Amino acid sequence: MSKVRVVTDSTADIPEEIRKRLDIEVVPLKVHVGTETYRDTGSISPKEFYERFGESPQPWKSSQPTPVDFLAKYQSLTREDPNTAIISIHLSSALSGTYQSALLAKSRMDEKKDITVIDSRKASFGTGIRVVRAAEAAQAGKSKEEILALLQELDEKSSLYFLVNSLQHLHKGGRIGKAAAVLGSLLHIKPILSIDDEGVITWVDKVRGHRKAMHRILELLLEKWSPTEPIEVGISHGDALHEAEKLSALINRHFNVKRTTFTWVGPAVGSHSGPGTVALFVIKA
Repeated sequence: MSKVRVVTDSTADIPEEIRKRLDIEVVPLKVHVGTETYRDTGSISPKEFYERFGESPQPWKSSQPTPVDFLAKYQSLTREDPNTAIISIHLSSALSGTYQSALLAKSRMDEKKDITVIDSRKASFGTGIRVVRAAEAAQAGKSKEEILALLQELDEKSSLYFLVNSLQHLHKGGRIGKAAAVLGSLLHIKPILSIDDEGVITWVDKVRGHRKAMHRILELLLEKWSPTEPIEVGISHGDALHEAEKLSALINRHFNVKRTTFTWVGPAVGSHSGPGTVALFVIKA
């Protein structure tokens, strides 16, 4: 049976310790401000990024990896073992061209190479939590087919909600329309957002205040998940660990949480969502 290697991009926001332990290969995006360019979480840490975010009069932007970047990664892995099967899982194609770059790289590889490129239709640790589960299965000796079936099962029932301090960053990056951004700023509300089955950011609800928003997320989860059903939780934050921990405590009081992973919203995603973002991801344990 071929060894399975899992590849993702840096927007998966997987903590470094987990990446190393599970031997997850990461192709980085880049972030730019003015004339400066950094590798996402590689040459600028999330902490430094958020400290600098509001200091620059110029906006932060992100750029996807090139097909050459992915090609180099795929060639390296198959050079080590020609029989390697690669599962490459990436940021929603509705939000970035990263998935397309990976597909183009695959098309330039020998057709005998076993490479499966997946559009997660998620972002941040919504992608990452799936990558981690795939890598754990690979490390346990599961086949490519078994891992793909696992990913399909996880996609059949999952939840994703996130809160941002300002919708303006998502609007400037072209991730939401102007009308939604203006509505949020005019009403001084806390928008609850999600990503739909097509990988597009959607408006779920709106409430006044962060505490009410968290309790509304709890209500939404209770509509979909049984309190006794074992779940795994991932929480990403844009330099808002305290808020992330409060949301985690709320979820733990009402659900059978088997594992919780906290992680940063990295610079590439954070350049669009802004500081203060808190994102919740739930899948079957």
